[in-house]
Amino acid sequence: AAYKHVPMMEANTIAAVENNVFGTKNLIDASLKAQVKRFVLISTDKAVEARCVYGATKQLSELMVMDAQTRAQKDSHYIVVRFGNVLGSRGSILPLFKEQIAAGGPVTVTDPEAKRFFMTIPEACSLVLKAGGTGNGGDSYILDMGEAVLIRELAEQVIRFMGHIPNKDIQIEYIGLRPGERLEEKLHAPDEQLEESGSARILRLKRPAMTINIKEAIELLEPCCFPLDKQIALYRNRKALRERLRSLIPSLEEKPLEPEY
Repeated sequence: AAYKHVPMMEANTIAAVENNVFGTKNLIDASLKAQVKRFVLISTDKAVEARCVYGATKQLSELMVMDAQTRAQKDSHYIVVRFGNVLGSRGSILPLFKEQIAAGGPVTVTDPEAKRFFMTIPEACSLVLKAGGTGNGGDSYILDMGEAVLIRELAEQVIRFMGHIPNKDIQIEYIGLRPGERLEEKLHAPDEQLEESGSARILRLKRPAMTINIKEAIELLEPCCFPLDKQIALYRNRKALRERLRSLIPSLEEKPLEPEY
């Protein structure tokens, strides 16, 4: 699992890196030691050309899994499965819309042009299990999520489903993109190519050669998350951590830090 809330991770950079990066490292180290046969990282479309802290931590986690494969036994498989939003999951937009409608509205949408990829919980679970159970070590997979959906159209559909008329019975209010969010997400970067995997709705991702040294990346981030005697001045320094994270993931936006929650 990971901390997944985009604006909250934008405001809590240290917690995001501690959990998403070093949590992944702990699991990889334990799995390598125990000679685990299959390791599956659940990744996100936010990791593609990552602009937010959450996406950057998950992009780095993907690369850590690829690096782990080079150190694993021949019969071990370290795999990445990347996909978008899951309807009805904890913290997802569907339960929020239902709560807002039940309270009489308004239903809040960030931007009228905001789009996201969606799939249901059963779809996501079955495809992740299939990709993780049949995939080859060192491979990355993308789940076919169809076309991206306008959030405002989803809001209108939910309002109608619950017996109301959009913008008459229940108003839709546009509140603007939150920190770290973008209008549209992508499932793969321009330098990544998609191939058939042999399984329906699962595509194999052909990645470029890795340019980040994972050991050096971990050593760069570690002093900001843990109180190392020789670099104690960096401990919990959010500005330094974001700068170091951005040196590893250059697409991460350079912006003033959000206040901590």
